[in-house]
Amino acid sequence: MGPSLSTEATAPPTNQQPGQSPSYGLRQHSLSPLETLAQSVSTMAPTTSPTMTIPLVFALAGNGTWLSYVFATIGVLLVALCISRFARYSSSPGSLYAYAASAFRSKKSEARSTWWGLVSAWALLFAYIATGSSVTGGFINYANVLLVANTGHAANPVFLAVIAIFGATAIAYRDVKVSAQFMLWIEAISVTFILIVVFMILWKHGLHLDFAQWKLQGVSFSQIRLGVVLALFSFVGFESATSLGSEAREPLRNIPRALIQSAVLSGIFFIVCTYAEVFGFHASTQSFGDSPAPMRFLAQQIGVPILGPLIDVGALVSIFACILGCVTAAGRVLLLMAHHGLAHHRLAKAHDRNATPSIAVIVIGLLTLIPTAALAARGVSGSDIYGWMGSLATYGFITVYAQVTFALPFYLKLKQTLTPPLLALSIGGTLAMLLVLVGTLYPVPAAPYNWLPYLYLAYLTAGLIWFAASRRAEAKRLLNH
Repeated sequence: MGPSLSTEATAPPTNQQPGQSPSYGLRQHSLSPLETLAQSVSTMAPTTSPTMTIPLVFALAGNGTWLSYVFATIGVLLVALCISRFARYSSSPGSLYAYAASAFRSKKSEARSTWWGLVSAWALLFAYIATGSSVTGGFINYANVLLVANTGHAANPVFLAVIAIFGATAIAYRDVKVSAQFMLWIEAISVTFILIVVFMILWKHGLHLDFAQWKLQGVSFSQIRLGVVLALFSFVGFESATSLGSEAREPLRNIPRALIQSAVLSGIFFIVCTYAEVFGFHASTQSFGDSPAPMRFLAQQIGVPILGPLIDVGALVSIFACILGCVTAAGRVLLLMAHHGLAHHRLAKAHDRNATPSIAVIVIGLLTLIPTAALAARGVSGSDIYGWMGSLATYGFITVYAQVTFALPFYLKLKQTLTPPLLALSIGGTLAMLLVLVGTLYPVPAAPYNWLPYLYLAYLTAGLIWFAASRRAEAKRLLNH
């Protein structure tokens, strides 16, 4: 028969009680609701958006940047609501790809379930690895901005990449609970500092509207649409709490909550920060889109310069937390892929003492490091690595998000719980992702971004070919015996 994506494809490791989800050797029910939420929040790394992503969106959407984030928030919330419906019935380390495959699981559609889940698995794994590589580029860029500002010297970018990814991999290898707590405190402190600056900007300029933003001065719909595509990158990873299905307490309740909370809270945070940052730069002579450290500049403008360096350090550590979140989630996806025959069987083994997917985590760390180090060694800047790899990651996330939203009504039909509102939700989420995909392809972006879709398709094609070849080889082996 060959490999199958059914969650019963391989007997899961032990300690599984009746009615529980398989543990796969991971530590079951060890993470609190807040620690489960921390996985999604840290993988999004909300602190990095006001310092790195929002200025890039402003370069495209100008005074319509806040509206781009409103549309992105609505699209992500639609996807989050769809994913949360799956998460109410099922939990596993494979997260979204297990959901996508389960929608078509029946004897009549076993092949469709296998191939549909296969695309989801490879796309999700690619998305987490590419995001980790992308934010490592951001780590290189921001670390050297701080080093030059404070010491006058920059560090070797390959060395910075090795330090960041090695540190994140070591923590993810050691203990998921330590990882979650570490990420939670990092983001809480960093977001607090940013919100202090944001509210002081609004207070300093008085309680009046910025009419240039409200009237979308000098902005076209096409610019806003392009801004939405880039704004979506601020949210990617919000679904990573689903990868903790074996480790979260009461996963069928707490994981759906974490998905909705992360989408709503981060959306509000991004919209408020966007409005305040653009508002603050309107009163200055410096261009928002060209500022290497916008929050530091704004902190100086409102008379609290001490917050600038604190936010910069917080942003740098938040980027590290995002790398950690990507390695943590991708390691669990790769573990379940190995259980289902989509990766080497040794990757399915969890660490006996740490109860983490130790071998898979090490592999993910290496795969995250290789493209970043190779590009940095060739002289590519950290900001370009952030942009290139982030765009590649977006293709992977859009693929999985669209698959899950499309598959929802088929899954609910199997559960006999499909209703017209939920069908409308599925259609809305799928259309939102398709519109975002079109926005990444047209108008055709400048090089090298115009080549990225082909690189992503080549990766998926290679994965499908490998799987087809392995199935034929397995069938031949069984036939000969």
